[in-house]
Order: sequence, then structure tokens, then C-alpha cells
Amino acid sequence: MPVRYRLKWSLLPASALRHMRGVRLLAGICLMAFLSWGVSSCGDTSREVAAGEQPPGRPPNIVIVFTDDQGYADVGVYGAGDIPTPNLDGLAAEGLLLSNFYAAQPVCSASRAGLLTGCYPNRIGIHNALMPDSPIGLNPEEETLAELLKQQGYRTGIFGKWHLGDQPEFLPTQHGFDEFFGIPYSNDMWPLHPQQGPVFDFGPLPLYEQERVIDTLEDQTLLTRRITERSVSFIERNKDQPFFLYVPHPQPHVPLFVSEAFRGKSGRGLYGDVIMEIDWSVGEILEALDANGLTDNTWVIFTSDNGPWLAYGNHAGSADPLREGKGTNWEGGVREPCIMRFPGRLPAGQVVEAPLMAIDLLPTILSVTGGPEPELPIDGRNAWELLTGQTDQSPQDAYFFYYRVNELQAVRDGDWKLVLPHNYRTMEGQEPGADGLPGSYRYVDVETPELYNLRDDPSETRDLAAQHPEVVAALEVKADSIRNRLGDSLTGAEGSGNRPPGRIPSEDAPD
Repeated sequence: MPVRYRLKWSLLPASALRHMRGVRLLAGICLMAFLSWGVSSCGDTSREVAAGEQPPGRPPNIVIVFTDDQGYADVGVYGAGDIPTPNLDGLAAEGLLLSNFYAAQPVCSASRAGLLTGCYPNRIGIHNALMPDSPIGLNPEEETLAELLKQQGYRTGIFGKWHLGDQPEFLPTQHGFDEFFGIPYSNDMWPLHPQQGPVFDFGPLPLYEQERVIDTLEDQTLLTRRITERSVSFIERNKDQPFFLYVPHPQPHVPLFVSEAFRGKSGRGLYGDVIMEIDWSVGEILEALDANGLTDNTWVIFTSDNGPWLAYGNHAGSADPLREGKGTNWEGGVREPCIMRFPGRLPAGQVVEAPLMAIDLLPTILSVTGGPEPELPIDGRNAWELLTGQTDQSPQDAYFFYYRVNELQAVRDGDWKLVLPHNYRTMEGQEPGADGLPGSYRYVDVETPELYNLRDDPSETRDLAAQHPEVVAALEVKADSIRNRLGDSLTGAEGSGNRPPGRIPSEDAPD
């Protein structure tokens, strides 16, 4: 029997609730309208199609906005009371807010690999953040969401940051994207890096159009605006056919840049200004969908690649009340804001509590578009029944959290999370960086397995391993199951299901 839809704003942090009055009212209006014509009519296309709307037989458009290093608490509806985000708050009121959504890994390249392929990144050999001129990239044998949707006649575009290989054979246009405008890797991989010289030796930051470098960036002030303009143009040019628009913003990854229109506008300094401009960008995309009669047939997804880069202090985001940030598998490193809107298909004004991960998006999207399944095995599972309220259970038996080179560091099953022995970085007790300069991490060992109940203790402060040895044992069995499939460098386990990344021949590698 379908689960009854209920507003669950009480699940949000108290700081978020103080800023939700207007959004909550809109959510209630949306929910009342939704319930007035019944859950069973979600797929009803019998009404007359109004002028400018898409015919009911057309596959839905897919829009994914994917930010960089944005913390869990960096959106109004997730608790950012000092950063106005009206467009994202409105999107949540008109759709779903996911309170336990995870990035595939707490780092740039690996996270993007998981999103676009539906695989745990270590399955396909993508670890950490790829450096410029790396001989490694996404293997051409892997099928991205863009490639699978193109088989259905979708037009595909990426506007923003790629970071899955900068050699010609690894660029987005070789992985299913018809259009590419943006940068090939992180925006701090340039000569103005604060550690240029002692640590790094970066060349100029290239700006690509398709496979051609059209500029080298010395100032990124207008980059968010240019990405937004390209995204809006893509919508307008492809309004008469199904499209997949992927907008992986380089911000709020340091170095932070914002246009003059948003400078000084937030209550959280430059970082908050950057988030406000991203919110504006989302608003421009939503307005373009409205103006072209595409809103009702477009699934919009907003999330981020990993948590805040805490070493940068006032130039980092917040994951409050979650523990730690980017580069760790504590909740603050991998649990991300995630908002979805798909009018008439997904309920409005709901909070989804069950765990979900970015690897689940690809199979879920393909289940809605009717797309082909990837030929190679993937790890994601179809979550459509969870998103539509037909179940309140995650599509996965458990989620596994890897980092570095194939280190299995944690397992989540329901409310329980087992943190396995490993070494992690922390800014606790350290002097944070400021104004674009990083502080120094210290490193800590988890020496024995630690167990946390995330419903009762999302901040991961109370280790319950001694009180629940049976839960620890059960999660250890699940950890062994993934070690058999994907390996674990911390225990020496070699998996049977790993695949190699793409690699250019050594004689072709840059000097």
C-alpha cells in the first residue's frame, strides 16, 4: 500500500525551521493541490495540453545542477539563515528535499564519476581529484548518463567543471555530451594557487568550448554568469526536443569569485555571496524552463559533489550539525543538500528521510525516460518508488563509503553507520585558514570500529559499538561483501568487479 504523503519539516535542523515560514506555506499550498487530485493521477496526461506545453508522449528533460564543495547547511531550507536562497527554497517547496543524500565520495573527480556512471568510483578506477595533464581519465568503455540518454535522442550539454580527464580522449564530448563550455578540472589548479611553487606547479587555467581552448582564465568573476547564460541558451535552442542539461558549477570551490551584482549581499561574507549567485543561476534556469513551456516535463535535481573544504575557514561552507567536511567520510564530508522537482511526477513539499546516493540517480533517471541499461555492471539502484512515496525504504541494502585509493572507510545501513579503522584529517583544534589561504590539518586514526545511530546522533558524537556488538557484526559482514566485489586497500582485499580507468599510452603522456 502506498505510503501516505506527509510534510516532515520537523526533520530539518532547528536553524532551518526559523527561516521556513514563507516556504512552508507555499509547500502546504502545493501539497493541498497535489492531494486534491489524488496520488494515482501523478501520471495522468489526459488533460488538454496548453499552448507552449510539451505533448504527453515526449520524454522528460533532465537538468542536474551540481555545485562544488557546498556544505549541507549552505541552503536556506537546510539551515543557512545568513544566506538568502529563495530559488532553491522555492524548488524544495515545489518538490522534494532529501535529508540523507550522499555524494559518491568526498572528493571532486571520484564524486563526478559516481554521478555520471552510476558506479562506485573505485569500481571504475577513478580515485581522488585528477591533476592537470593526468594520463588517467574516465574509460571510454564506461557509459555515462549523457551517452545513454543520447541513445534516446536527447540533446546533451555540460556547462561548468568536468574533472574526469583533460586529455583529448577524455573530454566531455567523448563521453556523450554534444556541447561543452567550461573548465577541465578544479578552478584552483592555476598559477594563482596560494601554494604555487612550494607545493604545486600549475599552468594556466584553460576555458574550453567543445574541444578547443578559447581562453585562459586570470579572473573568474564572471564565470558563474557565463555558465548560466550558456545553460539558458541551451534550453532555448533545444526546447523542441528532449535534453539533458548538466551544470557542474566550479563554485563554491576556492578560490571564490562572484560578480559585482552579488558582492557583499549575504550575511556570510564572500562565501555566502557565491552561494547567492548560484541560487540566482538556478532561478535563471527555472525561468527559462517556464518561459519555454518546459517546466511540467522537466526533472530538476540540485546537489553538490562533497562537503565543505574546512581548511579554508571563512572561505569554506558549513555542514552543521554534521561532523567534519570534504576529504572525510564523516557525515559532513559526504552528506549533501539535494532538492528535486518534477511537477506531477514527484510530490511537492516532502522530505525524503531514507538514505540515497548519487550513484542511484542514473538508473532512476533511466527508469523514467525508458532509456537502455548500461552494458557493464553498475552499483546504483532505481529509487523511483522511494521518491514517489510508494516506499520509505532505501533502494540499497547498504551504502559503502570509500576514499583515497580504494579505502573502505564506512558502511551505512538504515540508521546505523559503522566507521571502519582508517586515518582521517581534521581541523579540530587547528587554526583555520582565512581569506583564501588554507590552514593545516592534523591526522587522526580510527583504531577500532565505531558505531553511530544517525537518526539520534547525526553529528556522530556517541560511539555505540560496545552497546550493540550484534549491529557491528552485521555491518562487518556487509563490509566483507563489498570487499569481495570491489576490494579494500586497508585490509588488502582484492575485489573481483573492479575495472580500469582510461589511460593514454605512456609514449603519448605529456612530459
